[in-house]
Amino acid sequence: MAVAKVGVYSLKGRKIGDVELPSVFKTPIRVDLIKRAVLSAISKRKQPYGRDPLAGKRTTAISLGPGHGMSRAPRVKGSGYSAAQKGAFSPSTVGGRLAHPPRSNKVIGEKINIKERRLALKCAIACTAVKELVEARGHKLADVKELPIVISDEIEKINSTKDALEILNALGLETELDRCKGNINIRAGKGKMRGRKYKKPRGPLIVVSKDEGVVNAMRNIPGVDVITVTNLNCELLAPGCHAGRLTIYSKSALEALKNR
Repeated sequence: MAVAKVGVYSLKGRKIGDVELPSVFKTPIRVDLIKRAVLSAISKRKQPYGRDPLAGKRTTAISLGPGHGMSRAPRVKGSGYSAAQKGAFSPSTVGGRLAHPPRSNKVIGEKINIKERRLALKCAIACTAVKELVEARGHKLADVKELPIVISDEIEKINSTKDALEILNALGLETELDRCKGNINIRAGKGKMRGRKYKKPRGPLIVVSKDEGVVNAMRNIPGVDVITVTNLNCELLAPGCHAGRLTIYSKSALEALKNR
């Protein structure tokens, strides 16, 4: 379980005080609920797809019926009454239509109860304070002093990528940033042809109370994401359904979690 208090650090990486953790960090961990919430969020972004309703039906094929010494499969007009006449329309014929093609009106989004989703979010937040879970995701914590990392509200006002890198290095995340920068791999299979060619590691998540320039400052740093506390979700806290992402909270964002 998370400790009652953690240190608050300045932009230079020096400890400037302590803050009490909200009760949400004491939520019992439910990995199964986190996975349900993440898969539900992913499924609702899928693009519906389906065949043309008339695919395979634009043909002159008709069934000749019994008494011709051949099966009753629909056959294309104009090629005689031989058994080699081309079949069409029927799903059982060579070159015929699909029996049960994909339909664009199929519901592909996975539903989740509101209370389950809220509890999953609480569990995902609590996982960010458990060092064993954070290390199990592959994050490098050699120079990190304590979890979760809480920083002063001045971070919300930075607007330079150079300053952002200096702040993250001062917090002991230099090794973590190198991991995100150097482990970009090409995806296997046909996924590389569908707009997701590269597999990139997920690095630190920065949670702020409001954006005053920090999003633009961090967006060019590989692996780093920035989100406001009101938009916090399980998919960012547990990428790939693996809970325990390395998370940095601004002091005001941590206060907002108490009131949420």
